[in-house]
Amino acid sequence: MTNKEYIELANLLYPDVQDTAFYLKKYKPRLTKGEVTRIAPSLTGYLHIGQLYQAVVHRMLANTTNGIFYMRLEDTDSKREVENAGQIAYDMIARFGLTPDEGYRGDKSEIGDYGPYVQSKRTEIYNAFAKELVKRGRAFPCFCAGSENKEEILKRREEELEESNDIEVKDPCRDLTLDEIKANLKAGKKFALRLRSEGDVSKTHEFVDGIKGKKDLRENAKDDVLIKSNGIPVYAFAHIVDDTLMGTTTIIRGQEWFQSLPVHIELSRAFGFKPFKYAHTPNICVIDEETGNKRKISKRKDPFADVRFFLKQGYPTTAIIEYILNLLNSDFEVWRKNNPTLPYTEFPFALSKIGVTNPMFDFAKLNDISKTIISTYTAEQVYNEALSWAREWNEKDYKLIKENKDVLLKIFAIDRGGARPRKDITKFDEITTLYNYVLPGFEPTFNLTFGEVDKQNLKEFLLDYANNYTLFADNSLWFENVKEIAFKHNFADNKTYKQNPTAYAGNISDATKFIRLAITGAENSPELYSIMKILGTDECKLRINNLIKKIK
Repeated sequence: MTNKEYIELANLLYPDVQDTAFYLKKYKPRLTKGEVTRIAPSLTGYLHIGQLYQAVVHRMLANTTNGIFYMRLEDTDSKREVENAGQIAYDMIARFGLTPDEGYRGDKSEIGDYGPYVQSKRTEIYNAFAKELVKRGRAFPCFCAGSENKEEILKRREEELEESNDIEVKDPCRDLTLDEIKANLKAGKKFALRLRSEGDVSKTHEFVDGIKGKKDLRENAKDDVLIKSNGIPVYAFAHIVDDTLMGTTTIIRGQEWFQSLPVHIELSRAFGFKPFKYAHTPNICVIDEETGNKRKISKRKDPFADVRFFLKQGYPTTAIIEYILNLLNSDFEVWRKNNPTLPYTEFPFALSKIGVTNPMFDFAKLNDISKTIISTYTAEQVYNEALSWAREWNEKDYKLIKENKDVLLKIFAIDRGGARPRKDITKFDEITTLYNYVLPGFEPTFNLTFGEVDKQNLKEFLLDYANNYTLFADNSLWFENVKEIAFKHNFADNKTYKQNPTAYAGNISDATKFIRLAITGAENSPELYSIMKILGTDECKLRINNLIKKIK
């Protein structure tokens, strides 16, 4: 076609739309010198842990460069759309402390000068830029049946590996004459808009990815769909238009998008736009229980794919963010150790420190981080966080925690605030189980393991201890009393203890072990003296006598 025919075709396909110059003038260049990043979730019904992972990258990069982080909603896939999903996604991002500076803020509001931030409200903008591509001879209507068939696209993606993205696909409709196009339109045929690729798969160019580093990319040689026959743009087209108008500087996304990069680069050049910086992050993985192989976290197989899982479990949101930062920048753990009181937002985050290997999700590591964070809370903070969690997620626990505030505050205060605070709480759904021994209705179930302990000596020791138990002024006096009674009944070797007081095994530790078991029903707890002081003399005697009855 001639240039004149391209212009006629553009007016035929997209009549009565604004010229792109209108939008390029309307959306003025941003004044910030920092990075402009964005999160753009789709309406799948919840926020995936991978999207939270991405949001941390965007938020931290904007923070460390004094830039801007905004949210855009990709709601163009109506078949997968779940009611209220956009609101859920925004609420979750905000709840984890990653609130965007501008953009979509729930179903009824948005903030910023670069909206609409919801793609379904940007149809006129997409049409204007689609028309511009047709005028330039870089896009054409395709009337082929199933030209944007989802199964076809997914199958092709599976075949196109990053190392061999050398497939050339020229659509037959690219060579239709203007008259043939007019005839198809007159016949009422729907069309999809495709890119008229000018790439050559035999040619490569060097590309620098913000995470992967230098890579050789083959040119795109596929006439990819840009606008589907229902008028909805595909990701490649929409993100080029939106990110250009909204002033995005670095596009950060999962590494699965790397294979699509050639077409995105060609499309950007076709518009004459300034190229974006791209950074493709590794994916968080797990070991598949069925196959034993490493795989991406799956919303079908992994319940924690939905970030609400962590809220329901009672993890502090900061623990999840700091765990993700551990996955992203390997020096975060050292930084945190050297800066225990600083907020994570002070960490000098950098894209260049993100590794290229897919990290494994490790609950043990997450739990360690969560314990450390909760150990820094005051007793009042622990109580308030636990109550807040239970109010939302567990009605039974909420009642218990609310009605037993005084005793729980006393328990939470034990060994807290010192240089080595206790780290027994991993998440708030454990509270009523960990501390059931101070809550109403406690009935211990003893799992007795005696080892080499003489059961008769044990019974005599516990009976004497219970009969003569009294509260002491401090922990040291209490412990001296335990030793005295243990030595009296040969339950501990006084001579051995004096020779090596730190050698508790088989000695005084056995005495405290069984007292602890009687009082709490467990072998581990916060400081036993403080717990017994909270429970009171009568209750402690009762519990010790109950244990004595269990020893046969």
